[in-house]
Amino acid sequence: MNRDIKPLSKEKWQGYELDFRYETANCYDADIKHDSNGFYASFIKKPFPDPVTKEFKDKLFPDHWEGAQAFGIFDGDYLIACLEIWKEEWSNRLRVTELWIDEKYRRQGIGKELMDLAKSKAQEFRCRALILETQSCNEKAIAFYLLQGLRLFGFDRSCYGNNDIEKHEVRIELGLYLEVIV
Repeated sequence: MNRDIKPLSKEKWQGYELDFRYETANCYDADIKHDSNGFYASFIKKPFPDPVTKEFKDKLFPDHWEGAQAFGIFDGDYLIACLEIWKEEWSNRLRVTELWIDEKYRRQGIGKELMDLAKSKAQEFRCRALILETQSCNEKAIAFYLLQGLRLFGFDRSCYGNNDIEKHEVRIELGLYLEVIV
């Protein structure tokens, strides 16, 4: 089902708070080592002893994403999902800075529709890649992004704090190379 995806203006939506919440039974456990021959990293899916609930807030159109664009899907006047994107001019990549879906509307194809829009915008802007971040403990998001064709591009073992590995919250960058038509 294709829903009506509407542009969200910065003037009206800047600072709009998004409540993120998800439950996870597994994480991609980061094992990072180095020796005289090189660096070695693996992310192996492992179960938590008990399911874990993660909650955090974020806002649309923060100042550091200058030039970001956002798009929303509504149920009446209620925002049920949104996508925020930002073109990294220096690297010619399109970054998905937010992909949020209200809990009541998940698993209905909305995420795929928003990711299809992100891919379309990346092609429209002639970007060489589409990229986004998630946490190594967000197994459902990772599974979804892998289904969308994204693959591991990199990671940051201390993005959120100095104990990200121990907390199983390593920032992972997932991406998709695009064919750039010049």
